[in-house]
Amino acid sequence: MSENISNPGSLPETETKGITILAIESSCDETSASVCKDGAILSNFIANQTVHEKYGGVVPELASRAHMQNIVPVIDTALKEANTSLAEVDAIAFTQAPGLIGSLLVGSQFAKSMALALNKPLIAVHHMQAHVLANLIEDPKPSFPFLCLTVSGGHTQIVLARSATDLEVIGETIDDAAGEAFDKTAKLIGLPYPGGPLVDKYAKEGNPHRFKFAEPQIEGLNFSFSGLKTSVLYFLQKEIKANPAFVEENLADICASVQYTIINILLKKLKRAAIETGIQDLCIAGGVSANSGLRTALKELGEKYGWRTHIPSFQYCTDNAGMIAITAYHKYLAGAFADLSVTASARAEWS
Repeated sequence: MSENISNPGSLPETETKGITILAIESSCDETSASVCKDGAILSNFIANQTVHEKYGGVVPELASRAHMQNIVPVIDTALKEANTSLAEVDAIAFTQAPGLIGSLLVGSQFAKSMALALNKPLIAVHHMQAHVLANLIEDPKPSFPFLCLTVSGGHTQIVLARSATDLEVIGETIDDAAGEAFDKTAKLIGLPYPGGPLVDKYAKEGNPHRFKFAEPQIEGLNFSFSGLKTSVLYFLQKEIKANPAFVEENLADICASVQYTIINILLKKLKRAAIETGIQDLCIAGGVSANSGLRTALKELGEKYGWRTHIPSFQYCTDNAGMIAITAYHKYLAGAFADLSVTASARAEWS
């Protein structure tokens, strides 16, 4: 990221003044805006895009067009809900990376234009760092250092957070993300998009030990889910060949067994990270952290070992501007501002 302390707008004359951040999130198919004052989220408005449902996944071109339609009313709504005017805003924040480039460009260009027109500082935020720091929005907050298992459709990481501005990825997937394993399973058993939440729904009614699936053995704190996806595929092909009604007759047990396997893989690594680092504050984040099975399993892990566990509210698990705002607030305190040369990036490295 391109960062400095002086551009594009003027900093407040005194640091004792309340700090109000307007944040924009547009990395994929949710257009979101949030207002944060002194670290407290005053509003977090999200506009979802239902246009993708009939295509079975997000269509990038349609996503960027919807962002252009939504961004003005979304920002207006967030400001009204926070009872805040643009004149009261001290900085404009936006998601710089990673994500769909067309979607990111809508948010980044709008934020840069606002910062220039209003003479406000600009703050660029890394989407995955924001997921981690979503755990700082609500009480009880984790104490530094803490570990965060960040799980989404595109990422699976274990992050060591030494402070709000010192984050390190200590484990990540070497191939597919856990969210992909959920989505692939949903597609294979005929569930509509988005399938991950439906797998969670049916899993509540099933036996998680009914079917066994492969758990790739990866050294260290890294993950792998490609083998699990293949295991599920071959299992279903074999069973459906023998009984065409197999999925319909065993839907809940299939979902429960796949979900149990994914969660077991995730928490084994998080447990190992906690033991190796000696850190006792454990968090989850990302879209998959809304999964009820994962949330319950993390709580049980914490209770078993005496570790403190932290789980964001559902509104802060999926892509949302609240997490961008809280991250921007801490970057503001650190003087980490971007200038107008900053560009959106689909695959920016963690920084």
